[in-house]
Amino acid sequence: MSGGDIAGLIAAGVFALLVLLLAVPILKLGSVFDEVRTSIRSISDGATPLMDEVTATVSTTNQQLKKVDGIASNVSDASANISALSSLVAATVGSPLIKVAAFSYGVRSAFAGRRAPSSGRRSR
Repeated sequence: MSGGDIAGLIAAGVFALLVLLLAVPILKLGSVFDEVRTSIRSISDGATPLMDEVTATVSTTNQQLKKVDGIASNVSDASANISALSSLVAATVGSPLIKVAAFSYGVRSAFAGRRAPSSGRRSR
């Protein structure tokens, strides 16, 4: 055996020892990956019913929002109708009321004007 053969045997032995030393962490890392896969599978299995429930909740909420939208539309229509009715009442009743108020003010002023000179004659 020559010196090169001995060096090759030593290098092969060191390489085999290195492979054995690295095999342990690689096996442990493989078991860690197995645990991670198991955890992800359990989370996925637990999340599927949760996603189904969230989908049902969103669907129900969407239906309720459609109902609320219909109610809001009806309230808006009712508000517009009340506003139109209020304008109609103001136009119909408001003008005659102003005329009656002006007439009653004129009558009161006329009676007040007639009383003032007669009360002045009595005081003399």
